[in-house]
Amino acid sequence: MNIDERLKTLKRIRKLSRLMDTAIGIPGTKFRIGIDPILGIIPGAGDLVSTAFSAYIIYLATRFGIPGEDLRKMIYNVGLEFVIGTVPLFGDIFDAFYKSNIRNLEILEKHLMVTEPEVEEAAAEYTDELTRPLLIK
Repeated sequence: MNIDERLKTLKRIRKLSRLMDTAIGIPGTKFRIGIDPILGIIPGAGDLVSTAFSAYIIYLATRFGIPGEDLRKMIYNVGLEFVIGTVPLFGDIFDAFYKSNIRNLEILEKHLMVTEPEVEEAAAEYTDELTRPLLIK
């Protein structure tokens, strides 16, 4: 992939991750949820749809040559959220707090800061809330 394709892919990953985990602000609080816990309310199918979105995000991340150890962490994050997400009510609350897609985005951004700083720097120019880089602690 050339740098433009890499930037578009990173932008897509950021948008999907935030849509799934932090797109909706809870009024009166700083807490945010995404559509992941909302989809989880639909018995069975909701968790499958959420996991499919998360798997797509991981697939996109593999295009950046993410190392096997990081890939395993990403799969673990999604798998844990899927398994616990199947528990009625508790799973939906867990989904709202665990935010596996944001965790996976942080893993990818740490990888890019080390291996492809030019992509991360170019991506930092995006200023809208859905596509700007996470502030990595």
